Amino acid sequence: MSLPDLLAEIAACRACAADLPHEPRPVVRVRRETRLLICGQAPGRRVHESGLPFGDPSGDRLRGWLGVDRDTFYGHPALGTAAMAFCFPGTDPKGGDYPPPRRCAELWRERLLAELPNVELTLLVGSHAQAWALGRKAMTATVRDWRAHLPRYLTLPHPSWRNTGWLKRNPWFDEEVVPYLQGRVRQLLSP
Repeated sequence: MSLPDLLAEIAACRACAADLPHEPRPVVRVRRETRLLICGQAPGRRVHESGLPFGDPSGDRLRGWLGVDRDTFYGHPALGTAAMAFCFPGTDPKGGDYPPPRRCAELWRERLLAELPNVELTLLVGSHAQAWALGRKAMTATVRDWRAHLPRYLTLPHPSWRNTGWLKRNPWFDEEVVPYLQGRVRQLLSP
């Protein structure tokens, strides 16, 4: 199967339709040329509505960490996004969004990654993506140990406003991880 065929199949997926409070709208943006893959947990409500991954304030923070502008983020063929779940899982009445359903990753992850042979670095954004790739660990410990997962993965906190306090308590992230990430992004987006 080709990547365009697989992406069409993903776009038509309704596997979780009965479990969602809205019509499924899978959001994934990758190309065969993808070298940097961003893997978050699942689209939020704004991303569900727009169809643009990280097309919300958390995306603004993430683009700052990457050192890229909006046009580069959405237009550069070497940069792709594929979360653990491709559809917005709904809003938890207790706050935030529901976690990504495992079914999506189980259905699509392996097949999608097989069609992305040029990926050199995957950003594991948030605890759900980190648990999938590395096993269940505390997010702070996983991000603090970011060098241990290179060169395949780089662990990041979720760029949500909810993590502003975490970022203030962990200034090493901006001092160590962000400069490394920006340098690596420049390399991956270079011809």
